[in-house]
Amino acid sequence: MSELKVKLINHTPNPERMVAVAARLCYAPVGGEDLFANLTQEEIEKLVRFVVKSGHLSTTEHISFTFAIEGVSRALTHQLVRHRLASYNQQSQRYVKFYGNYNYITPPSVKNNPKINTKFVQMIDNIHKFYEEMLSAGVEAEDARYILPNASETKIIVSMNARELLHFFTVRCCNRAQWEIKNLAIEMLKIVKKISPIVFEKAGPNCLRGPCPEGKFKCEVPPKASDFDA
Repeated sequence: MSELKVKLINHTPNPERMVAVAARLCYAPVGGEDLFANLTQEEIEKLVRFVVKSGHLSTTEHISFTFAIEGVSRALTHQLVRHRLASYNQQSQRYVKFYGNYNYITPPSVKNNPKINTKFVQMIDNIHKFYEEMLSAGVEAEDARYILPNASETKIIVSMNARELLHFFTVRCCNRAQWEIKNLAIEMLKIVKKISPIVFEKAGPNCLRGPCPEGKFKCEVPPKASDFDA
C-alpha cells in the first residue's frame, strides 16, 4: 500500500509579479521588462486581485507549477489526464517491471469493510503473483501489465498553468469529486497557496464563491475556505 505524496518541484519565479505585469502591459506605454522591475508590491496585489475577480484569467496563463506526485492509483491518473491544458509524464508499466516494488491503493470504503478488505488484498496479491509468474516465464512487461488493476500505484509529474489549476481546483476540490483525486487537488491547492496566495485566494469549489451548481446533487455539508488552507 502507498500514501499520497505531493511535492512542488518547480514554478515560475515571482508568479504574482508576472500576472500583474501581464495585466498592466495591456494598458501601459512601457514594455514588460520595465513593468516587471518597477511595479510595487501594493500595485501587484491590487492588479492580481482585480484580474482574478473579474475573470481576466489569461494573465494567469503566464505562470506555471510542476508537481511530483506519488502514491496515487491508475484510476486517479485516468481522471487527471482529462485536464487538457497540462503536461504529464507518468511511470511506465511497459518499461518498469514490478517485482518487489509493486504497491497499490486501497479505497476507504474497502479498507473500512474488514471482510471485503481481506478479499481485496488477496485478489491484489494473486494478481501480482501471476504478473511475476508471467515475467519469469518470459512474457514481456508490456504484455504482463494487462492484468494489473486500476489500484496499481503510479508516479507522475504534472505541470499546469495557474488558469488550468484554478479550473482543476473548481472541479476536483468539490465534495462531488471522486475521493482520491479530491485529496490530491486539496494538497496541490494548499501548496500553491503558499507560493501565490493572491491568485489562489478564492480557489476551490464553486460553492466557496456562490451558489452550488450541482443542483439536487449538492452536498449536505459544503466545504469551508479554511479546508484548503495549508
